[in-house]
Amino acid sequence: MSTPADKHDLSSLKISDHARTPHSSGGRKFGYFSAGLGIVILAVGLYFWLHTPKLVVEVMAARKATPGQAATLLNASGYVTPRRRATVAAKITARVTVVYAEEGMRVKEGDVLARLDDSDAQVRLASAKADRDAAQAGIEDLQVNLANAERELGRANALLKEGVQTQQAVDVAQTLVDSYRARIRLTKEQVSATEAKIVVAQQDVDNCTVRAPFTGLVVSKDAQIGEMVSPISAGGGFTRTGIATVVDMNSLEVEVDVNESYIARVREGQPVTSILDAYPDWQIPSKVRTVIPTADRQKATVKVRISFDHLDPRILPDMGVKVAFLDNSQAGAGAKKDGDEAKAAPQVLIPQDAVVKDGDSGHSVVFVVRDAKVERRAVSLGGNHGTDVEVFAGIADGDSVVVKPPPGLRDGQEVEIKR
Repeated sequence: MSTPADKHDLSSLKISDHARTPHSSGGRKFGYFSAGLGIVILAVGLYFWLHTPKLVVEVMAARKATPGQAATLLNASGYVTPRRRATVAAKITARVTVVYAEEGMRVKEGDVLARLDDSDAQVRLASAKADRDAAQAGIEDLQVNLANAERELGRANALLKEGVQTQQAVDVAQTLVDSYRARIRLTKEQVSATEAKIVVAQQDVDNCTVRAPFTGLVVSKDAQIGEMVSPISAGGGFTRTGIATVVDMNSLEVEVDVNESYIARVREGQPVTSILDAYPDWQIPSKVRTVIPTADRQKATVKVRISFDHLDPRILPDMGVKVAFLDNSQAGAGAKKDGDEAKAAPQVLIPQDAVVKDGDSGHSVVFVVRDAKVERRAVSLGGNHGTDVEVFAGIADGDSVVVKPPPGLRDGQEVEIKR
């Protein structure tokens, strides 16, 4: 009969060293290798994630739509330009001795802007006056001789009547009188010639004084004391061609280039809203003065000149300006009619290039930059106004929208704004 100790002999339960040691060592080595490889992959991924450059995008702020903009047919940009602008130059070549013109100085027509060295002209003027005086003195001498010759002629005629003088002597006396009279006429003509020379010399002296051609504002001082000025030195060297630039501030207007595809929307007298880049919140009432009847074949544009309804001292030459060509026929188009509800007014205007179509839904979306990240927003659009489009919902005034979003731009992506 067997005992329990025979059935459960624990000494027979053991693992041989051959079955235990090789497998345990290999498992630890594989675990170490996998952990090290994972750390390397994580480090490489973290490096590229930290050093990947951000996508650079161009942004533009959404602008609040005004009633004038809602009736806009076309938008364009240009500059403030004067119709009368002159770079005042000297008519002669001379050295500048005095310059009165300074930037910002208001001048009237005829005011002296500068004086040139007139020493040579003064010498020529004095010489011409001396020639005139000498010619006039010669006339007085000839008149004295003429009076004497006339007396001699009278005596010769008296003696001829008495028979004691020959006809030849009378003829000689008459010839002398006629000669003096002719010489007097010649000398008087010489005096007239010298008077003309005096006028020319005086004009040379006057040309040394440079005056304002019209009432305006000096915007540029182009010459200094001691410099040479000349009307024929077309740049280069050390000779100036101008003294100062004067602008007629009452002739300021806007000059814009309109794409020839839209020029049919522009007409003379058309109302325009002008907004200076320096004063973006100031809408200046204006109107189209003229459409230049020629096109630029290189840019495919037509030049349009716009006049301000009222000038303001804040309007300066060469300022950048954006204009909106308005359509009066649409005024009140959004007003409520009998039995109809008024149309909702657009909230803001954004560039058309900022709007893209969603690939799945086909809805219009824009990307707004906030805290260096983009937000994808669906928008409700209205009509186009030039290069802008109306937005009824989805964008607020002042939001920075991405212009021409690059392909692959996604919601929440970090970006860098193009400067």
